[in-house]
Amino acid sequence: MSSTIDLETEKNKDAMQLALSGMQRRLDKILEGGGAKRVEKLHKEGKMSARERIDYLLDPKTPRIEVGAFAGYDMYAEHGGCPAGGVVVVIGYIRGRQCIVVANDATVKAGAWFPITGKKNLRAQEIAMENRLPIIYLVDSAGVYLPMQDEIFPDKEHFGRIFRNNARLSSAGIPQIAAIMGSCVAGGAYLPIMSDEALIVEKTGSVFLAGPYLVKAAIGEEADKETLGGASTHSEISGVTDYKMPDDPTCLDTIKDLVDKFGRFEHAGFDRTEAQPPAGKPDDLFTIFPENGAKPYATVEVLRRIVDEGKLTQYKEHYGKTIITAYARIDGWAVGIVANNRQVVKNAKGEIQFGGVIYSDSADKATRFILNCNQKKIPLVFLHDVTGFMVGTRSEHGGIIKDGAKMVNAVSNSTVPKFTIVIGNSYGAGNYAMCGKAYDPRLIAAWPTAKIAVMGGEQAAKVLTQIQVETLKNKGEAPDPDGERALFEQIKARYLAQTSPYYAAARLWVDAIIDPRDTRKWISMGIEAANNAPVEKFNVGVIQA
Repeated sequence: MSSTIDLETEKNKDAMQLALSGMQRRLDKILEGGGAKRVEKLHKEGKMSARERIDYLLDPKTPRIEVGAFAGYDMYAEHGGCPAGGVVVVIGYIRGRQCIVVANDATVKAGAWFPITGKKNLRAQEIAMENRLPIIYLVDSAGVYLPMQDEIFPDKEHFGRIFRNNARLSSAGIPQIAAIMGSCVAGGAYLPIMSDEALIVEKTGSVFLAGPYLVKAAIGEEADKETLGGASTHSEISGVTDYKMPDDPTCLDTIKDLVDKFGRFEHAGFDRTEAQPPAGKPDDLFTIFPENGAKPYATVEVLRRIVDEGKLTQYKEHYGKTIITAYARIDGWAVGIVANNRQVVKNAKGEIQFGGVIYSDSADKATRFILNCNQKKIPLVFLHDVTGFMVGTRSEHGGIIKDGAKMVNAVSNSTVPKFTIVIGNSYGAGNYAMCGKAYDPRLIAAWPTAKIAVMGGEQAAKVLTQIQVETLKNKGEAPDPDGERALFEQIKARYLAQTSPYYAAARLWVDAIIDPRDTRKWISMGIEAANNAPVEKFNVGVIQA
């Protein structure tokens, strides 16, 4: 028996390490941005790269998390790609103050805005607004990527929303500082100037509604870039900018000094004690989580490697067993955890319940727990490994839709901050009930083992194959068994590619793909950010008994 367990443990560990090495390999390529030659070109112009600017700005040897590193991954191939969406977004510390930094990557199409760039910028502003986090913009962008202007310019969640958010952030008293460290043209000129304070770097920074070529074409006037919108023009003549800086380091040092003087917001009052390490070793997460996502495992043991001292106070432990609800601490912060239990269990009637499936009793339990956490002002942490709600005649007769709706209602109306970690499957309405992206988690991250889709790949491929086979039959073109199998495999491969965490992260359905060992850091920094914003009164809406 022991050798069997050891073999399973090693298989689990090898699978997770392989997944992590694959993630790191992809990430290393993304971190290169537009490549070494373009970084070298920036250096020759006297400019730092986006990531160098962020590294210089943030306090050394302090934790940080990057949002949207995989944005745009495997997208826009016909346009040469868009690593990290052409913009770097990091939550970190400046003079001890937690801030969110947004830096255009000028090595990627001169910092031009692709559709995913706009979505990522809006996500950064959303995080700033929800958590009252100061936001620092390091601007170096050619503006909208013209070949795709119809997908980034006119709609509600497009480019113009950025400036609307500038105004809303300012109105809410959330500090915004913008540094013009490169080109800043056309509509993009509004972003730094709608911020509370703007710095501009001499010789490299410029800001104008129309550049020299467009001015010549529009009104026949000839003017060089510096005269039209350089540092001296806007710091000495127009008064558009507030600080003229000689170079990138001085500009970033000045931002540090400005942040150092910020006042503090009233805290929400989430409880925190001295942090304690979790149970076991961080690498234990590799051995507990199975190499095959369909296998059951001890979810409680995963949680014990995430929470302080491995200590969980389980709510309704012996009822609704396919969901674990528990109070705990993560890095000292009090949290309420809602996690899908992947072990096969028996209910009070002795009936088998499948792990990872939400039954009526587990939905009822989770609903009540979410209400309790809101009443007691305890942030919620959701850990996904869910295949969906239980289906079938018995479940329908038992009111599974009603019980699921109660849980979705509680998640939707919850006012305490919610944090979501997708560790395994996240399918169908289970994704919604467990606070998927549509339900406003303050942060949502995925392990490399995550899968997000309307249903599992095997089931979806069977359904889609059946539909296509019937369509072909109606045309008199029914495939033979070998052809049907080939069609199934083709559909399955395409569908599975869309369930990948990289597919999700590329489209910002999740904020990041993370090493499981970083789960505590993501949740802790997220709650620290959320503690800057007051919690609204909780109104549950209609939840039937």
